[in-house]
Amino acid sequence: MLLLESCSDYFSLGLIPLAVWSIVVNILLYFPNGESSYASNNQLTNYVWYFQGICFGGIMILIIATVLLLVDNYKCCTSCCLGRTGQKAKYLRLGSPVFAFLGLLFSGYSLIISSLGLVQGPFCKTSIAWEYPFINTAGGYLTEFSTWSQCSEPANVVEWNVILFSILIALSALQVIFCLFKAVYDIKVIFCGTHSVIVQPEEI
Repeated sequence: MLLLESCSDYFSLGLIPLAVWSIVVNILLYFPNGESSYASNNQLTNYVWYFQGICFGGIMILIIATVLLLVDNYKCCTSCCLGRTGQKAKYLRLGSPVFAFLGLLFSGYSLIISSLGLVQGPFCKTSIAWEYPFINTAGGYLTEFSTWSQCSEPANVVEWNVILFSILIALSALQVIFCLFKAVYDIKVIFCGTHSVIVQPEEI
C-alpha cells in the first residue's frame, strides 16, 4: 500500500514536467524553422490554434498537478498533526479523484487534437497554392516520404509538424495514463482503502 501511495505521489509530480514540455512543444509549432512570419500571416495548420498543448495539456495540467500535490501534502500533515500514524485519515478526499478526472479530460483533449493535426498534415505552399496537400490521405502521407516534397514553404514543414505533433501525442498520452492511475488509485483508497469519505467521530 505504501508503494502504491508513493507511486501515486510520483505520478502527480510527473505531470508537471509533462505539462511544461507540452507548452514548449506547442509554442514551437507556431514558428516553423524559427520563423514567425507564418503565424502572423495565418499560414499554419488550423490545429495549432486549438492551444491543446499550451492551455489544456499545459496550464490546466499544471493547475491539476499542483492541487493533487497539495491534497497529498495536506493528508500527510494531518496525520502528523494528529500524531496517530496508521489510523484512518478523517477528512474528505473526494476532491482528488475529481481533479484527476479533470486532468484526464484536459490531457485527452490535447491527445485527440494533436492526433487530428498529425493525420491532417501541414498547411503549406505547393505548386498550386497554400493548401492541405495531405488532408485526404488519412495519415497515409506519414509513410510516403516522397510526397513530402510537395510542400515548398515553409521549408521542412512536414518534418516540423510530424515531429512536434508526435511529441505532443506522446506527452498527452503519458498525462492520460498518469491522471487515470491517480483517479483509480484515489477512488480505491476512498472506498476500499484506509481513508474514509465521511469524517468519523473520535473514539472515546
